[in-house]
Parts: sequence; structure tokens; C-alpha cells
Amino acid sequence: MDWWHGLILGLVQGIAEFLPISSSGHLTIMQETLGISGQGNLAFDIAVHVATVLSTLVIFWKPVFSLGKGLFAKGMNREKDYILKILVSMIPILIVGLFFKDWIERIFDTGRIARHTGNPLLVVGICLIVTAVLLLISEIISAVRDLKKGKDGEDKEQKLADRMAVDDNMTGAEKRKVFSLQNGINYWQSFLVGVAQSFAVLPGLSRSGSTIATGLMAKVRRVSLAQFVFIMVIVPILGEAFLELIKMLKGDDMSTFMNVPVLCGFIAAFVSGLFACTFMVKLLKKFRLWGFAVYCFIVGVLCIVLPYAIR
Repeated sequence: MDWWHGLILGLVQGIAEFLPISSSGHLTIMQETLGISGQGNLAFDIAVHVATVLSTLVIFWKPVFSLGKGLFAKGMNREKDYILKILVSMIPILIVGLFFKDWIERIFDTGRIARHTGNPLLVVGICLIVTAVLLLISEIISAVRDLKKGKDGEDKEQKLADRMAVDDNMTGAEKRKVFSLQNGINYWQSFLVGVAQSFAVLPGLSRSGSTIATGLMAKVRRVSLAQFVFIMVIVPILGEAFLELIKMLKGDDMSTFMNVPVLCGFIAAFVSGLFACTFMVKLLKKFRLWGFAVYCFIVGVLCIVLPYAIR
């Protein structure tokens, strides 16, 4: 891998991690296009994923700081409720990571798929089309719901919820209801979004796309959804990077981090991630995701058709 490979792949990772177009799918596409797939890019993958986590922390430093502050406050509060929901959302991906990760990586290895189908991008293409369908369905449901509530319906709900107060006379159920209204998401919705995240381990199935689409279909408020889906992935991504790092330490392969392509990829992923995350938060609050659905569908079809057409 040359330095410019690292720069391009880092930019792709930073942008595609936050936009609902699948970072894993686009990295696979670019690696195949550049002819560098299967070259032992584990150190690079760890670096760019950590970079996107850091960009998430920079963008959401205020709510993350607030969560940390609320965690050590006395009694149950809005922040602790939010943290518990993040933990609930992590249950499905924890199960997949512990019991199915190695199996999934073997089954969906691009080399294996290429040997059996002649197309290393076949699964990526199919999953991108699935992402497009999820985005399309979620936007139709969300648009219908907005017609019933009015254009500013969710903003009014959020402002009303923020003015609610919790007192000692409330029962636990009443407090949880207030916290759910304030945070814009309840425990059941958190779990469903977490299930969507667990399926996003498939190459080409967008993590942000599947979680955002599921959240919209589960009636999570748009104004709250982007923050939740981006913060909820911090621990799983860091956890996976840590486990991969342990594997590298056992193999005494740390020298692969100390090279120019990995450094270029890290910087590119961090900077592009900052812009993509900021853009996506604003976009989700105010605009629709139809364009991303069309884009994923077109790229998915090309991934399925082109490798056979150009042989």
C-alpha cells in the first residue's frame, strides 16, 4: 500500500462511516479497484476506525461530556437513562461479536466469494441494494408520519419534553417515560437500533444507514436519532479495534502501524469524518435521505453487474 492509497481509503472511510452508504462496502470497492485487497491491511483498518471514533467525539464532545457528568450525579437522571439505552443497543452487536464474527468474516471474505462466484463484490452489491431499500422504506414511513404531525411536529415535541421536570413523587415508570421523551428514544427502540447495527457487520450494509432507517421506522425522533446512532457505535468500534490490536501484539506486528500509508489514512479519515459527521447530523434533522437510497441502489447494481461485464 502506497501513501496515496492510504489517503484515498482514509477519505472514503471518514466520509462513508457517517453517510448511509457503507464504509466497509466502499473500502472493499476501492481496495478491489486499486488492486490492494487481501494485502494484510489490519493495521490500516484499525487506524481509520479509531480516527472516525475520534471525529465523533470531537463533534459530540458536549453531549458526551454531559453524559459523563450525569453518570456520577446522585440518583437517576436523563444522562444515566441515555447511557443505559446505549448499553441496551450494544447487546446484539456484543452477541454477534462474541459468537459469530469469525464465521461471518470467513463466509463473506472477498477472496472466497470471488472463487465461488467470480465476483468479489457480489455480496457488497446485494447489501448496498438492501441498504437502499431500508432507506427508502424508512423515508416513506417518516414522510407519512410528518404529514400527520406537521412539519415542525418533532421540534415541538422535543421542546415540550425538555421542559418536563422529574420529581421524587413520580414512580419509576413515570420517570422513565419522561426521560424517554426528553432523550427522544425508549429502551425498545434502542434495542431495535442495536439489532440493525449487528446486521451491519455484513460488507455493504451501511451501519449508519441501517441504524438510521430502523430508528425512523421505529418512530425515533429525527432530531434525536443522529446523535444516538453515532454515539452508540463508539464503544463497539473501539472494542473491536482493541481486540484486533491484541491479535497484532501477539504476533509482534506493531511495526505495521508505523508507516506513512497508515498515518495518511488516519489523518484523512479523521478530517473527512469531521465534515461528514457534521453534515449528516444537519441533514438528518432537516432533509430526506432519498438521494442516498438512489446512490446505494446504483452502486449496488454496478457492483453486481460490472465485474461480469468487464471480464
